[in-house]
Amino acid sequence: METSNGTPRKKHVLIVDDDIPLAWPLKETLEAKGYEATIVPDGALALKFVLGHHLDAVVCDLQMSRVEGDLWYATVERSNPSLARRFVFITGLDDRSQFQKFIDSVELPVLRKPVAVEVLLMEVARAVAQE
Repeated sequence: METSNGTPRKKHVLIVDDDIPLAWPLKETLEAKGYEATIVPDGALALKFVLGHHLDAVVCDLQMSRVEGDLWYATVERSNPSLARRFVFITGLDDRSQFQKFIDSVELPVLRKPVAVEVLLMEVARAVAQE
């Protein structure tokens, strides 16, 4: 896709995470690699954002206030199945968390915090390529 002036559009990655001090370095890393990145601090606001913007990938924390990442993903999966294939989940929880059933059922990457930059960039590139 191109912008109205004919230049290639940057790939847009949405970061859904209520821990802004941890989300900010992810945003800066993605922007340094040529992505447009937006942080939205909770699932309720993120759903509104998704409805009004073209997104190429989503990096989503599983444990958030208001709407947990797994529930938010289920909503996106119903309303925008093509975007749902382009998620990368992040979590600081261990393998015995309340999200384990979800983690086991979803066929998408789940990265453990702290997330290695190289791994994040690889998974975001994979997600963007699914478009």
